[in-house]
Amino acid sequence: MPTLRELQSVVESLWPAAGAESWDSVGLVSGDPDAVVEHVHLAVDAVPDTAREAVAAGADLLLTHHPLLLRGVTTIDESTYKGSVLATLVRGGCALLAAHTNADVVTTGTSAVLADRIGLQEQRPLEPAADGVTGIGRVGVLAEPVPLGVLARRIVDVLPATATGVRVSGEYDRPVRTVALCAGAGDAYLGNPEVRAADVYVTSDLRHHPASEFREQAMVADGPALIDTSHWATEWLWLDVAAEQLRAATGVRVTVSDLRTDPWDFAVLPSAPNEGA
Repeated sequence: MPTLRELQSVVESLWPAAGAESWDSVGLVSGDPDAVVEHVHLAVDAVPDTAREAVAAGADLLLTHHPLLLRGVTTIDESTYKGSVLATLVRGGCALLAAHTNADVVTTGTSAVLADRIGLQEQRPLEPAADGVTGIGRVGVLAEPVPLGVLARRIVDVLPATATGVRVSGEYDRPVRTVALCAGAGDAYLGNPEVRAADVYVTSDLRHHPASEFREQAMVADGPALIDTSHWATEWLWLDVAAEQLRAATGVRVTVSDLRTDPWDFAVLPSAPNEGA
């Protein structure tokens, strides 16, 4: 079985740290590099529930997509959730490692997996790196045009269930074929020429003002529709692909968390108007 240091080398070969954004914080968060790793547990988020799950499963490493310490902290007091996560993992002998934007940009990364699952062909990066192959997001085409509402339903069926499902800006019957997407938060790319040229842009965490401006401009200039998804759900799809890659490269046991760490628990929709009211 590999040591944690050796497993880090495998992670680096699969998701090179050089591909991470400058603001990101990827790699080993806690753990002894010389410890033996027999079981890796994968999750999108390092939260108390996934930490406890990893320790209960006997994992030696919790590999998450989102970094726990993306921004600096001044305490790991266990009354804070970050302190609780680290204390749980350290006491349980479970290391913590993050593969974030470096796992977004590879050809089998988060956006590529989402693009594959909804059937995009002729894929290319939305924001290509210097090699022209890797990069943020994906653009591709469906085998044939479908109504916007049908694509939205396809995405709902592909993603794990969340309280908010997906939100759509555009007419249900509008035909779409060229799809631009960015798994996770992607409103930074609303002005991207590839997004503007697509029939629909699929991403997460869209805020009111950027989405409203995009929608109104699209109505004036026949621009793309929008589909807003759960951030956690779009990136959760990647975990199975990452797990298979780790199994093949290391021979260790790899499991995937089914815990929903999307922050929303339920949605309350308005009641239908009373007939005759």
